[in-house]
Amino acid sequence: MNVSFQLYSARDAGPWAETLTMLSGLGYTQVEGFGGVYDDPAAFRALLDANGLTMPSGHFFPVGNFEGGLDKTLTTAKALGMNRVFCPAPEDDLRGDTPDLAAWKALAHRLEEAAKKVRDAGLAFGWHNHHWEFMGNSPAMEVILQEAPSIDWEMDVAWVVRGGGNPLDWIEKYKDRITTAHVKDIAPAGDCADEDGWADVGQGTMDWAGIMSALRGAGVDLFVMEHDKPSDATRFARRSIDAFRGY
Repeated sequence: MNVSFQLYSARDAGPWAETLTMLSGLGYTQVEGFGGVYDDPAAFRALLDANGLTMPSGHFFPVGNFEGGLDKTLTTAKALGMNRVFCPAPEDDLRGDTPDLAAWKALAHRLEEAAKKVRDAGLAFGWHNHHWEFMGNSPAMEVILQEAPSIDWEMDVAWVVRGGGNPLDWIEKYKDRITTAHVKDIAPAGDCADEDGWADVGQGTMDWAGIMSALRGAGVDLFVMEHDKPSDATRFARRSIDAFRGY
């Protein structure tokens, strides 16, 4: 199925050894890393191996991890077995409803430079979006993809929707750039307030059957289950992989 699980979704679920055993038991074979699991890459790799899991992708924030911190990032990524890495968010000064396109352009140029270095080290590099990139009349996502022409895109589809974008339009326009997708769901208005309005995959309002068809048609080859604030990570992991099997 090429389904993965973003470990950020289980950051509050308890010891990582127990979480990885739970994920493996549900049928996951891959996970995506984030900063909370990088303190001891060798030890975490041993936990992955013990549970039959691999970590083909990972998030490293902020972008400085691909500049002055690049050596450490590459060492961590390779120790954990990654083949693609993503910068998952802008820094605070770009997190506004009205995009500063000049600032986004400057960020894009930094990403393009980072991509060259990461590729030289044998890994793929890309950007993971939130909603900020789609706010306003001139979406910053266009700036990123145009000004950093060689980077990949890990599309977080639900954040595209929350930013006011139509994911099917973006998939069609940039199908040659999207390699990976975050699969998560948006609860009906007023529901799941304690989970910031997110839902388990298949339990919300997103047309995941149609979206998955478009993503697969675009050549996306890695799908990462994510929930930004689940009240029960095991419930989310179970429901989401069960739903994904039907798409």
